[in-house]
Amino acid sequence: MHAFEAILLGLIEGVTEFLPVSSTGHLILASYALGIPDSAFSTTFIITVQCGAIAAVLTLFWRRFLDFEILKRLAIAFIPTALVGFTLYPFIKGVLLGNEIVVVVALFVGGVVLISFERWHTEPPPTEEDSLRAITLRQALFVGMFQAIAVVPGVSRSGSTIVGGLLLGLRRTAIVEFSFLLAVPTMLAATGYDLLKNYHLFPSADWSLLALGTVTAFVSALVALRFFLHYVKTRTFTIFGYYRIALAAIFFFFVLL
Repeated sequence: MHAFEAILLGLIEGVTEFLPVSSTGHLILASYALGIPDSAFSTTFIITVQCGAIAAVLTLFWRRFLDFEILKRLAIAFIPTALVGFTLYPFIKGVLLGNEIVVVVALFVGGVVLISFERWHTEPPPTEEDSLRAITLRQALFVGMFQAIAVVPGVSRSGSTIVGGLLLGLRRTAIVEFSFLLAVPTMLAATGYDLLKNYHLFPSADWSLLALGTVTAFVSALVALRFFLHYVKTRTFTIFGYYRIALAAIFFFFVLL
């Protein structure tokens, strides 16, 4: 991997992390298209570069992490993903990450799900309880279960948690913000665990590439976060469903074949 590729992947990560299109899936497909060989470092890069997007969340929403009630809900929602991620870590990193076919299928199926969901879903009327504190502990746990599905690259962590929250009757703006916040413990745990297992394998040049990609992801995620927060106030996710299907079809027919 070269510096330009690290910057490009960091940009892709920052732009897609919080959209329901799967940042990990985009990174895997982009790495394949760029001819970056599958290796321990490339998969670690895909995991670690997400810290840049997490730093953007902390920058914009740091006050939320001072609220004990919100932290309690985030901790409960994190449990299912932690159990699945740590248990299946060898399979996720050794088999799923880097598998373009898995990503393409997940992107396509996820796109169909998003479009179908938005066709029948009806937003509940606004109430005074539309806040993160109004999310019950039971709802937080179920949102975490939906997030755990996203260990499959191409599913989209934000997409699965947001759709899961909407199915539970949460308001769109509330579950979108909760999804952003839930990314922090999820990605920090994934990155920390992966680096702990693999840091000794990488020379100093690889660490420079990780830093370059992470900084790029941070800057681009700041812009993407503001856009998405504004977008969800008035629009559905249908366009992202069509985008996922189109990307899956283009990559399958013009790259994999």
